[in-house]
Amino acid sequence: MARDAGEKLVANNKKAYHDYFIEEQIEAGIELFGTEVKSIRQGKCSIKESYVQLKGNEAWILGMNVSPYEQGNIFNRDPLRIRRLLLHKKEILKLSQRIKTDGYTVVPLRVYLKKGLVKVEIGLAKGKKLFDKREVKAKKDQARSAEREYKVKLR
Repeated sequence: MARDAGEKLVANNKKAYHDYFIEEQIEAGIELFGTEVKSIRQGKCSIKESYVQLKGNEAWILGMNVSPYEQGNIFNRDPLRIRRLLLHKKEILKLSQRIKTDGYTVVPLRVYLKKGLVKVEIGLAKGKKLFDKREVKAKKDQARSAEREYKVKLR
C-alpha cells in the first residue's frame, strides 16, 4: 500500500516484520473514545505486543496500549482495553477463512492519522521459522557490506 503525504505515523510495529512474512495489508478504522483520540494525536500509542482476534463477524485488537490523556481525568479509559476494528463484513470473512484454512495470523503493522481519522494497518501474516530469520539477516548484512565496499571504491 502506498504511503500518502497526508498521513502522520503514530506507531510502527517493526517486530511484526521480523517475526512474520506479511502477505497482505489492509487498512482498518478503529473504534475509540475522545480522550483516546487526543492521546493518539500526541503520539502516545504502542502496538508492539498487540494482535488482532476475529470473533464472529467482528475484528478486535488486543494489547494495544493507548496512554491516558493528561487532561482527561474521569473520561480516561483503560489503556489496554480491547478495541473494535472497523472493517467490511467481506474483509472479515476473507480474513477468518484464510486464518482457518491456511494457518495465517493477523497482526497490526502501524497506527497513523489519515484525514483526521485514526487508522490501523493490519497484515495477514505467516510466521517465520528461525532459519528464515537468519536468512533475512544474512541477506541484509551482505547488502550492507556490498554497499560499503562500493562507496570505498568510488573514493
